[in-house]
Amino acid sequence: MGVIEAEIRIKAPIERIWEILSDLDNEPKFWKGTKKVRNISKKGDTTVREITIAFKDKKCMQNVTVFPKQRIEAVFTDGIIQGKKSVNITPENNTVMVKVIWDIKLAGIMGMFTGMIKKHIKSGTEQALQSIKEEAER
Repeated sequence: MGVIEAEIRIKAPIERIWEILSDLDNEPKFWKGTKKVRNISKKGDTTVREITIAFKDKKCMQNVTVFPKQRIEAVFTDGIIQGKKSVNITPENNTVMVKVIWDIKLAGIMGMFTGMIKKHIKSGTEQALQSIKEEAER
């Protein structure tokens, strides 16, 4: 599938943006492609979880590692998605740049939906970033 990137500049304190991004349980509020999150275990800054994605209500396993006020990496370890999603934050003057990079592919026969899914992921990521921006700038 390859790489999908999206970014947005937010005019809010980095602490506020980080508070929103690092609330892993609240992910479905912003990321419409994630329908449900179920945490399985946590060790240090890494959470093992099962997510239910909007595509046919499929379940995927992730190891999500939080690097405080820098980035969040979600590595897909099982399910129809293989690869990782990284959410990076960079302070710039009075704003913060939030950049999301997906480096994923669909597993097995699901690969035939690659083009369609890539467009949905890009669109969903842009919508999530806009919602995060609106929440942070309130």
